[in-house]
Amino acid sequence: MKIGQVVGRMTMNHHLDAYRGGRFFLVIPCDKDFLVSAPADAIPLGHSCVVFDELGADIGDRIAFSEGGEACMAFSSDTPVDAYNCMILDTLNYTPPGAGDNA
Repeated sequence: MKIGQVVGRMTMNHHLDAYRGGRFFLVIPCDKDFLVSAPADAIPLGHSCVVFDELGADIGDRIAFSEGGEACMAFSSDTPVDAYNCMILDTLNYTPPGAGDNA
């Protein structure tokens, strides 16, 4: 599972019935350095990926998403999808290993 930020929306003129009720977003994955140092409203740099969302995320939200075979497990039938939004993150508390040590 990865953490990313929603930066755009995709629109298609044809889709499978399995996609009904959801939408596709462009998401840029966040690395650990970005999560530690960037302000909450900053946009990460990097290559975007397409993530299917049924939870109601919107542009600017940080999400956790799964990729590959795990992303397909959210569907009851065989559905081609590369990444699936598993959760919308309200807050994120991250302390890198060793950062809290007082030794």
